[in-house]
Amino acid sequence: MTDSVAQASTIANAKAAPDTMAWDSGLRRLMMIYLPLGCFVLILLFPFYWMAITSFKPNAELMNYREHNPFWISSPTLAHIKHLLFETAYPRWLWTTMLVAIGATTLSLVASTLAAYAIERLRFRGSPYVGLGIYLAYLVPPSILFIPLATVVVQFGLFDSPLALILVYPTFLVPFCTWLLIGYFKSIPYELEECALVDGATRLQILRRITLPLAVPGLISAGIFSFTLSWNEFIYALAFIQSGANKTVPVAILTELVTGDVYQWGALMAGSLLGSLPVAIFYSLFVDYYVSSLTGAVKE
Repeated sequence: MTDSVAQASTIANAKAAPDTMAWDSGLRRLMMIYLPLGCFVLILLFPFYWMAITSFKPNAELMNYREHNPFWISSPTLAHIKHLLFETAYPRWLWTTMLVAIGATTLSLVASTLAAYAIERLRFRGSPYVGLGIYLAYLVPPSILFIPLATVVVQFGLFDSPLALILVYPTFLVPFCTWLLIGYFKSIPYELEECALVDGATRLQILRRITLPLAVPGLISAGIFSFTLSWNEFIYALAFIQSGANKTVPVAILTELVTGDVYQWGALMAGSLLGSLPVAIFYSLFVDYYVSSLTGAVKE
């Protein structure tokens, strides 16, 4: 009888052990993975949530948090978005920002691709120091450069023109993109280009037909970086653009939607939310290429 009870107790403990281990493993997974991930997502998305609810709140709710929940909307309204889109020049600001970002990104990618290929593949004397010098140029603060750049912009008659921003933004985009592409070109096997040289291909043909197709993830990564910085840039756009119609979104929503000490919070948040959507869409379209660029190109 005693042996039967002991055997039954052993079987019961053996059955309980996997449940305990599973519960312990689930708790550990919750504490180590899901809880930190949930906190990260909450902290990351809360500013966008706050902008969204502020964009649809009437002024009565925005100014009276004692009677209305600050984290929820009681009576949604489209008045702020209507004011932003139809009573201000926001569509013009958005179009100008898009034009400047695309133009500056295109110029930066062309210049940085040629510079990175020359430094990494032509292997002239002192090329590593040239690459280091280009990267160090990126570390110069824009607050120091905008004064001499303003003199150049005025002398060329580009003041208060989006073209001024398209030509000025590559001064801080090209150094970083060049440094990024140098590292990516280094991961592409040089033997591919040597075979093309033996077959009689020129350097430009090699760059166009071999190197660039293999470097598409790196180019997209540099393009995302350039587009984001061009879209969000503030100092140069504030210094070189004066008229309200030619301003970019980051500058316009701050200078045109704030009159004296009156802040149009609904329109400000709506403009910020709409202004962040193109960048978010751009990232979502090319996120796979961006991730692949971080893992290298063709492996030997």
